[in-house]
Amino acid sequence: MEPQDKPLVWLHGQIRTPPFSAEARIEAGYLLRCLQKGEHLTMPHSRRMPSIGARCYELRVTDRGKIWRIVHRMDDDAIVILEVFQKQTQRTPRQIVAVCKQRLKEYDSDG
Repeated sequence: MEPQDKPLVWLHGQIRTPPFSAEARIEAGYLLRCLQKGEHLTMPHSRRMPSIGARCYELRVTDRGKIWRIVHRMDDDAIVILEVFQKQTQRTPRQIVAVCKQRLKEYDSDG
């Protein structure tokens, strides 16, 4: 990691094989690395998630018919990973949104 790269802060979830295929794990790692280096990702790789909070996004990884999401927030000093889940409907489940909001609340209050 370069000195100017943002660290990843994992509040929940992991990216490993299985359940991700090796190819999807590499893609997710590549996308996270791009974020660490300060790149701004857009569709089809990333989408804003204002329902969770300011500066919140989801990374989008398709893996052999499965759709994975990595929900994160872009802070000035880190990339905060809130959740990794397999998406099975068009909308992000309300439970995922609520859990991510709660994790951010707890993370922000610990600072």
